[in-house]
Amino acid sequence: MRRILTCLLLLLALPASAQIYKYTDASGNTVFTNQPPQGVDTQPVELPPTNTVEMQTPGVSATPERSEAPAQAPYRLLRLTDLPSAEALRANNGTFSVGVELEPRLASGHRLRLLLDGQPYGQPSTVLSLQVINVDRGEHSLAVEVLSGDVSIQQSAAVQFTVQRVNTSSPALRQPPPKPKPAP
Repeated sequence: MRRILTCLLLLLALPASAQIYKYTDASGNTVFTNQPPQGVDTQPVELPPTNTVEMQTPGVSATPERSEAPAQAPYRLLRLTDLPSAEALRANNGTFSVGVELEPRLASGHRLRLLLDGQPYGQPSTVLSLQVINVDRGEHSLAVEVLSGDVSIQQSAAVQFTVQRVNTSSPALRQPPPKPKPAP
């Protein structure tokens, strides 16, 4: 079975190595073809050899991945914006967006990811506006980190904030309003 498959693959590769011919038609146009027409003066076209690249095997590093990060932070400014500092953030469904201020621009191959309460939150992204979804009410900390591959290369300072959500299970919200008392 493997021999038949190998033969079929070799047959498919034959047209790729076919000879190419060049000639000029009756209208004066240059034509390239793999089958020269009868009775027309054709010239074979010599193609240069195709480029090949040897596959390199990755070397095993004796040092941990964290040491590959640059000694100096690649961004001189990295911070979160659009978060209140003194007042509570009102988000009844716990969803809000934060901005990222970054200088210089985000480098190719770098991505941003939020850290909510010190834990990675959401998927890494290249956009400077990140969304937080369904955060519980109360106090939280939020930071942003820059990733190169899966390695964190820089992290912003954590910002403390409070999420305020309406408690829909409150008995005051579930009971109908009291009926007015009739006048005596």
